[in-house]
Amino acid sequence: MIDFKDRYVVITGASSGIGAAIAREFASRGARLTLVGRNMERLARVREECLANGAPEAGCAAVDMESGESIEKFAASLTEAPDCLVLNAGISQRGNALETEEKVARKVMETNFFGPMKLTLALADKIRGRKMSIAVTTSISGLFGFPLRSSYCASKHALFGWFESLETENPGLRVTFLIPGRINTPISLSALEGDGSAHGQMDPGQQNGMDADRCARIAVRAIAKRRHRKLIGGKELIMAYLHKWAPGLFWALVGRVGSK
Repeated sequence: MIDFKDRYVVITGASSGIGAAIAREFASRGARLTLVGRNMERLARVREECLANGAPEAGCAAVDMESGESIEKFAASLTEAPDCLVLNAGISQRGNALETEEKVARKVMETNFFGPMKLTLALADKIRGRKMSIAVTTSISGLFGFPLRSSYCASKHALFGWFESLETENPGLRVTFLIPGRINTPISLSALEGDGSAHGQMDPGQQNGMDADRCARIAVRAIAKRRHRKLIGGKELIMAYLHKWAPGLFWALVGRVGSK
């Protein structure tokens, strides 16, 4: 198991939700942190929480994961190679596939897939040939299609393909796919409707989901154990097992439970 005391960890999407909770958990293990997000005010609050939780140092960086220029500027500013890179930033989507505009699909893909890919490529010289960890926050929705999540599902599916390929090419690299189900975070509030407007609602599934701090404890433990995949959540995870072992039952149920 990896001891993260004094190890350097970079976390994207660290200003709220799962990312902020993962930052606090790494802090409690004594890791040195760089917190990445778009909102510096919120990042600053998380930074103070991390320092209070035991992080010996914690920096903040404003990065737009939709912008290649912003990502490259951030990567160039790092003077130290991370021991662990947590790719957590993301945006969700709500809308019928046939009624979701292409611009929405592209925005979701840029943030959820191309952003993490671009950051990894920008850090290639710091990754190549080193023994390090990359944690990728995907979703149970990355394992199969869900109603009203077409673009979100597509972006999360893509993460598996690209980062699994990366791992096969780099023997010293361990990629841990964090696969949360319903976690109590504000992600549904900023989810995009088919026309690009904000969903603006806390979905019941999110509201009644697992506490983000508990999710983070499970996630960081999986990273420390160098697990390849880790499902995180509650009873909704049964859909992952049904999809694999009882596909007929899965298809009978998914339309009824997927969008709730």
